[in-house]
Amino acid sequence: MKKFIGIKIVNIIVTLWIIATITFFLMKMLPGSPFNEEKLATLSQEQRIEFLAKYGLDKPVYVQYGRYLENLVKGDLGVSYYYKGQSVNELLAKRIVPSALLGAQAVILGLSIGLILGMVAALKHNSFWDYLTMFIAVIGVSIPNFVFAALLQYYVGLKWGILPVAFWEGYDSSILPTIALSLMIVALIARFMRTEMIDVLQQDYILTAKSKGLSAWTVIIKHAVRNAMIPVITILGPVAVSILTGSLVIESIFGIPGIGSLFVDSIKFNDYTTIMGVTLFYSAFFILTMLVIDLLYSVIDPRIRISGAKG
Repeated sequence: MKKFIGIKIVNIIVTLWIIATITFFLMKMLPGSPFNEEKLATLSQEQRIEFLAKYGLDKPVYVQYGRYLENLVKGDLGVSYYYKGQSVNELLAKRIVPSALLGAQAVILGLSIGLILGMVAALKHNSFWDYLTMFIAVIGVSIPNFVFAALLQYYVGLKWGILPVAFWEGYDSSILPTIALSLMIVALIARFMRTEMIDVLQQDYILTAKSKGLSAWTVIIKHAVRNAMIPVITILGPVAVSILTGSLVIESIFGIPGIGSLFVDSIKFNDYTTIMGVTLFYSAFFILTMLVIDLLYSVIDPRIRISGAKG
């Protein structure tokens, strides 16, 4: 297990280095500038050099790249070009709470509802509940989350006046965007869980468990659900990606001051350091999520833990 974790850590470091390198040079290739070119044109040559030196842009690209990597090792993501006087670390620290709250709530809500719907559909195969669950799943996959978000804003927020339409005014402001983000998770988990449960319920060890006189709930929870969950965990990675990419649009629609909206704004204003910082943050979060998923396999299936320990 220690060897497994060590290899994973090395892979994480190498992957983040590759992402940081690609992102850095892509930013250098982009047209335009994060600064007001008209104002820069009014500066004298000495003032312009002094201004560029302030942000470390007076050096050759390879020197800037070296300094960027050196700062990354220290945990410094640089200074924002657009948000004057603020570092990227400070911006992320301010924005992470709303994004983390929305993401955690969406995953918990989506997983809970999706697992329940998938189990019910499998246990009531070819019944009304099965068809209803699959209809909900198809709707969840077919409707983009930003369309669903607009519908929630109109009906729940404007027409019925139950919850805030937008902006971050308290916990109530997180409910509608959470529901919008969780729709896709519910659909994916429900469909996947239904398929796996139907397959598991037809396995010989389920029939053996029933023949031993175990209660129906014991067979379902201890054997069927546990074994069906192993493949379901596999799609948690793509689910995490859908939450990350979905939050970019959802946070903008609802006016949530999170990392997603920060990323969108940084692209609008060519804030290169912020774009690179948020990209690395998302990449690190996704990679760590995949590591957690690998570890969850060993929790659900002891055979994986044993083989991993031997390796």
